[in-house]
Amino acid sequence: MRFSLRLNNDLTVPQYVELAQQAETLDFDQFWVSNDLFLRSAGVILTAMALKTKRINIGSCILNPYTMNAAEIAMLAGTLDEVSDGRFLLGISAGAAEFLGWVGIRHGRPLTATRESVAAIRRLLGNQSAEHAGEFLSWGGEAYMRFPIERQVPIYVGGMGPRMLELAGKIGNGALPLLFPPERYYTARRQVDKGQAHSENPRADFDFATCIWVSASQDRTQARRVLAQKVAYYGNAMNETVLSDLGLAKVDFEPIGRALTEDKCEERAVDLVTDDMLRIGVVGNASQIIERLEPLVADGATHLSFGPPLGPDLGEALNILGQVVQHFKRD
Repeated sequence: MRFSLRLNNDLTVPQYVELAQQAETLDFDQFWVSNDLFLRSAGVILTAMALKTKRINIGSCILNPYTMNAAEIAMLAGTLDEVSDGRFLLGISAGAAEFLGWVGIRHGRPLTATRESVAAIRRLLGNQSAEHAGEFLSWGGEAYMRFPIERQVPIYVGGMGPRMLELAGKIGNGALPLLFPPERYYTARRQVDKGQAHSENPRADFDFATCIWVSASQDRTQARRVLAQKVAYYGNAMNETVLSDLGLAKVDFEPIGRALTEDKCEERAVDLVTDDMLRIGVVGNASQIIERLEPLVADGATHLSFGPPLGPDLGEALNILGQVVQHFKRD
């Protein structure tokens, strides 16, 4: 079993260092940091974490080849792997069209962009020429690294949709599928497995990370509220298929949207989040989280990845999730 944490890039750098050190003592295997626009730079955060930890792997979740050229992604990956003594994991995908629109970038050909970028980055990290004439990348003979890369950095492909998940299985060393709710593991696993079955280089050590939202606390009411805040903001933007699996539809989130945008009342919006909506993620203490995840582990999940909001107090949340880690490691 592997266990990882995923955090947004909205904390201070010293906070990430402290949390990464705590995660290392709690026996987590990986610590991922997102690189969302207009927040702190994941590259800087991960560098600070690498210098202050010894064992835990650190990863970017996720970089995209639209706001950062694939050549620069390879440069960052090679440098972070050097700084961390071979502990860096590269998370990459096409990103979200809505966020790319903030900076006037069109989200064109996401599958092609991801496939060609991963291939080019892998060649660069293998100290090979990445000359390529494709639909997304057009590179000449000058496309090669000017410093030696000691290790072929593992590449994880993120995604939610069936075609991106199939691509992750086909070209990745691992997958970072966002699972809303956690029980979408079964569907996502089939889609990734389909891609692996058609891979030219199938990987026996392929790492499928069961990426979930979790709010951990001994105070369930406070934990529930933290997750409800997240659901209130993002629920209406979720895929119809995801919502239908929960017996929900976008219309169910319309009163919440009005409370946020028209009334500008977050408290009322949060109060409107129902228990069915909260099943998008997992809430509670260690035993409650274990109860929700045990069926997935019994079905073959080998990597549990806990993501934001994590809980009202991050230090407490990590300690609770550390108990979850120890439970599954004992089993």
